[in-house]
Amino acid sequence: MKKLLTSFAAFTALTAAATAADLPRRAAPPVFVPVPVFTWTGFYAGFNAGYGFDASSNNGGPTAVVATGASGIFRNPGLVGGNGAVIFSNNNSMEGFTGGGQIGYNYQFTPGSGVVVGIEADAQYVDFGRNRNRVAGFIGTPNPDLTFVNPNGLASLDYYGTVRGRIGYAFDRVLFYGTGGFAYGAGSTDRSFGGFRGNDSFRTGYAAGAGIEYALPVDSFLNFFRSSAVTFKVEGLYVNLDRTNASNVFAYSNSTGLAFRTGTAYAAGVNTNRGSDTEFAVIRAGLNYKFGSY
Repeated sequence: MKKLLTSFAAFTALTAAATAADLPRRAAPPVFVPVPVFTWTGFYAGFNAGYGFDASSNNGGPTAVVATGASGIFRNPGLVGGNGAVIFSNNNSMEGFTGGGQIGYNYQFTPGSGVVVGIEADAQYVDFGRNRNRVAGFIGTPNPDLTFVNPNGLASLDYYGTVRGRIGYAFDRVLFYGTGGFAYGAGSTDRSFGGFRGNDSFRTGYAAGAGIEYALPVDSFLNFFRSSAVTFKVEGLYVNLDRTNASNVFAYSNSTGLAFRTGTAYAAGVNTNRGSDTEFAVIRAGLNYKFGSY
């Protein structure tokens, strides 16, 4: 009897252990990790390159400056009193390479898709108008001490920059935007034929345009940081810098710095009272790095 009770107890214990093994175990619930939502909010910096196209309608004819007095401006024994003339071509070409860098800040009201506002500043080198305003010809023999400059103030452009607001709408990683604001620039009137004494000065104006920007995937070949913070943009921009005032200075003495002017006893000008805005359109592409991956 005792053996029977011992066997029954052992059987009961084994059965209970087997039943317990079949019961579901308690485990910690899985940790929920939300998928990060991209946002355009943050500071960014980058670089760009593109091409500028002339957008002006100022294609006037040549400018002629006629020396009328015995000033030594022209030296030709066959011309009484040193009379002669210098002719400028007035080529208004404003096309060429442009490139530089930009910095800015965006704020997106709702992550994912939503309105984005921001501000951007950029500075650009340009290769515009190196062949503008060249001397087209002389009548007589000019004094070799003189550097001639176009009295119309038509000049090349060495650099420009903008400070613009931006507003657009983001569809996750794609941003469509418009932009506009302040523009500035300067160049040198006479760099095509010597010296930097020209009558061109620092000018201001405005810029406006639009573009599309895309946040690159981490595995994109353009994404050299291998970060979701790299963006690529294509942008079109129209730039208008204030009217370049005409100047009656048409030559400088290299030895004395003396300026020779039209409308004096020395010389008269033909078609020398015009000025022109500097207008051009730029198509450019750029890369930005947004500080903070999301």
